[in-house]
This record gives sequence, structure tokens and C-alpha cells, in this order.
Amino acid sequence: MAADLVSIPVGEDTVSGLWLRPEGARAVCVVAHGAGGGMRQRFLEAAARGMAERGLASLRYQFPYMEAGKARPDTPKVATAAVRDAVAFAATLAPGVPLFAGGKSFGGRMTSTAESEAHLDGVRGLFFLGFPLHPPGKPSDGRGLHLAAVGIPMLFLSGTKDDFATLPLLEPQVARLGANTTLRLFADADHSFHVPKASGTTDADTLDAVLDALAGWIDAVLAGPGGSRPTGGAKRRRSE
Repeated sequence: MAADLVSIPVGEDTVSGLWLRPEGARAVCVVAHGAGGGMRQRFLEAAARGMAERGLASLRYQFPYMEAGKARPDTPKVATAAVRDAVAFAATLAPGVPLFAGGKSFGGRMTSTAESEAHLDGVRGLFFLGFPLHPPGKPSDGRGLHLAAVGIPMLFLSGTKDDFATLPLLEPQVARLGANTTLRLFADADHSFHVPKASGTTDADTLDAVLDALAGWIDAVLAGPGGSRPTGGAKRRRSE
């Protein structure tokens, strides 16, 4: 299944997006890219296909700086506005289908920043494919302070060897956010969910586990108070 190229209004301009919707999709994942790679990054391409296999539609999109071919990421003000516009556009593509928003690294952090400032309309929960809690070698939880202002469920998907979110800082950060927040860890995976050969597993296996965890969490959110139970769609894989 190939994704459709779409044009997303962002402020007075537009950015590109990739829309992939399997038949009977029970939710839409609005996926923002990381700081160093756009929406066509190999990891996000594979993640979008895996989401579709699990009955989840996805809208990947470019931040304005990436659309313009610039190396320096947008300011938080520009990036969060793009997040908000992408979420609103996703709602028009699949009216009535529950929305979940997040992304890889910088994209996930900008999504949570946007939600902490004002609720993203229609979004049931946020997911983070490697939350960048701090720069490598500079441990701090400052980048996560805004998360306390997020009032919807959150899922942190993180490798145990992620040097952007060391476990002595990430685990207490998540614990402070309360029962509405879930942390799933993946053995030996780094910030890109790459695992060494010596681990006995593969990057593809790790991504499968990540997406199983995401799909299972989405089902749990939809089945909870104010949610709706899944009603079929494409084949889903059992969570690990």
C-alpha cells in the first residue's frame, strides 16, 4: 500500500504530507519527524507501513524548515503551529476517526509542547518514538517540564540505550506524570531503535515490538472512559 502525497495548509503557506489509510482504520496517527530527517526517513516509512498493518492510518508531515530545505529546525512557536495545523488537516481526511499525535524525537517533543499550550482538538493521546529528554552527554530533565501540563494519555516508547533519554532521568520523569502515562522500554535499542547484532535481535524485530506496543496502547485508550472500542480493520499483531 502506497501513501498519498498531500498538501497541508500551515499558516499562510503549505507543507507536504504523506497519508496512508488502510481499510477500516480505527485510529489516525499524526506523525512528526525528527530534527535531522524528514517525513520520508526510512524509520518513519517502515513505521507507517507497520501502523497500516495494525489497522492504523497515519499522516506524516514536514515541518516548515524541512519543507524549505533548511538544516536548522523551526522555533518552537513555528513548529507547534505546524503540529496544530497538521492535526486539524488529519481530522478532515478521516472525519470521526479518533486521532493520536506524536512523532520521532524533536517531532514528538514539539507535539507535546503544542498540547501543553492548548489541547489539540480531537486528539485522544500522545505517543513518543524516542522522547529527547536531553542532549547526549548532558543529562537533564528540563525538556520534559512542560509534560506536566498535558492532560491526555501519553505513551513513551524508548530504547534502554537511548542517550537522549537515560533511564535514571526518564523513568522518574514518567512516574511523576501519573497513571495516565505509560513507558515501554526496548532492550538494547538506541534513540533510533537500532540494536547491535550482539543483542540477538534485529532492528525490524524491535520496530515490530514498538508498533505492537503502540497499537495495544491505542486500543486501551479507545476502550477507556470516553473512548470507543475498536471495530475491526486490518490485521493487528499481538502486543509483546
